[in-house]
Amino acid sequence: MEIQIRSESSQTHNKPPSPRVTKSRSQVWFFRVCSCILVWTCLFQLFTGLTNQISRFSLPVEPVRLLPPRRNYTSNGILRVSCNGGLNQMRAAICDMVTIARLLNLTLLVPELDKKSFWADPSDFEDVFDINHFIDSLRDEVRIIRKLPKRYSRYKLFQMPPVSWSNEKYYLHKLLPRFRKHKVIHFNRSDTRLANNGLSLHLQRLRCRVNFQGLRFTPRIEALGAKLVQILQQRGPFVALHLRYEMDMLAFSGCTHGCTEKEAEELKKMRYITYCSSFDALLQNIDALYEFYRYAYPWWKEKEIVSKERRVQGRCPLTPEEAVLVLKALGFQKDTQIYIAAGDIYGGERRLALLKESFPRIVKKEMLLDPKELQQFQNHSSQMAALDFIVSVASDTFIPTYYGNMAKVVEGHRRYHGFKKTILLNRKRLVELLDLHKNKTLSWDQFAVYVKEAHEGRRMGEPTHRKVISDKPKEEDYFYANPQECICKNPSTLSE
Repeated sequence: MEIQIRSESSQTHNKPPSPRVTKSRSQVWFFRVCSCILVWTCLFQLFTGLTNQISRFSLPVEPVRLLPPRRNYTSNGILRVSCNGGLNQMRAAICDMVTIARLLNLTLLVPELDKKSFWADPSDFEDVFDINHFIDSLRDEVRIIRKLPKRYSRYKLFQMPPVSWSNEKYYLHKLLPRFRKHKVIHFNRSDTRLANNGLSLHLQRLRCRVNFQGLRFTPRIEALGAKLVQILQQRGPFVALHLRYEMDMLAFSGCTHGCTEKEAEELKKMRYITYCSSFDALLQNIDALYEFYRYAYPWWKEKEIVSKERRVQGRCPLTPEEAVLVLKALGFQKDTQIYIAAGDIYGGERRLALLKESFPRIVKKEMLLDPKELQQFQNHSSQMAALDFIVSVASDTFIPTYYGNMAKVVEGHRRYHGFKKTILLNRKRLVELLDLHKNKTLSWDQFAVYVKEAHEGRRMGEPTHRKVISDKPKEEDYFYANPQECICKNPSTLSE
């Protein structure tokens, strides 16, 4: 009986759990898992809510910038500057004005950009350049302020244009006493007011520092310029052709080669009255005509210009048709990618037809970017020029058809960034060759050989010394085209 009872009890003990018990355990575990998920979700929502509430009352966190220490000095006065000319002429002038302020221990007001010239660009300094970077990055050299302090408003503003191409002696002996007397002086002209050569090494290097480091375009200009460069580089190597065949240049230089009689007359009228939108209308209003003559672009001094003479002297930009022949003679093939770094070409598509036929891979910023991206820059020539500047500096080869301010400043940047290839066209020699080829005196093969020979040596952007002509500063090499003091540790190693 006992044995039977034990076996029955053991059988009863080894029975599997009933389905009811298993179900209850599953429910417990399910409840626990759901509870955990619910608790963690609540904690996450609570943490996120607190973070958002805190961020409402906290300032945005900016990346820490390491700034140079401020230079402490007693200011001898305040320098106010009105820049004149296009983007690159103003850029060089700003570098000079910072250097002059450093030399004389002045406080510099943020320079005013030109709004009254041919381009009528309303841009302020901060619309083109990164103003905070400009002020902060140079604070160990010069104190730069945005507005004139109220305490200086009682002083009568003294304005003057400094003498062009002046050296340290002029500023120290002639102008420093004037700053001490007047406290605030307005330089109403700023182009080429500092000598190319003969300055102290630390001043020359300060000019470079402002140019290559202190003057940075606004973030939106830099970003769009970088996008243009990226698009072009993805398509392969590219040439930046600074085709300076634009209305203002032709009017200023008096060059009408390739223009119709009507176009030549239009350009001539521009030299006399730059702001005139309707010359015929002005003739009907003597008072208005007088005012326009009075305020016409003052530094377009030459009015009557013989185009043929100027062209033979090599003082005219190449026409788009001439540029085609020169590019082919230099060895550029039909599949070369060419970026036109320029505004509106005078004569429009008619004048670009041969260039596009000869080099089908020609592009402009308007062709590479969405119109909406460029819309913010419309009617702001300096900002548009800044985009062309960025692309030109980054190009594999840079070729300007006229050696103006942009050509010179871009050349200097390309030297600074490793002597990148820059072909500086010998326009005087090219005009001779182009005319000889046109009248069939030179065959194509002969023309191509002579064109290549004319651009050997100093015309490819290689390291060279600046040419110095002490009594003719206009004819010597421009500092910003070849800032040799900032490129080589030992300038004596440069070729002559």
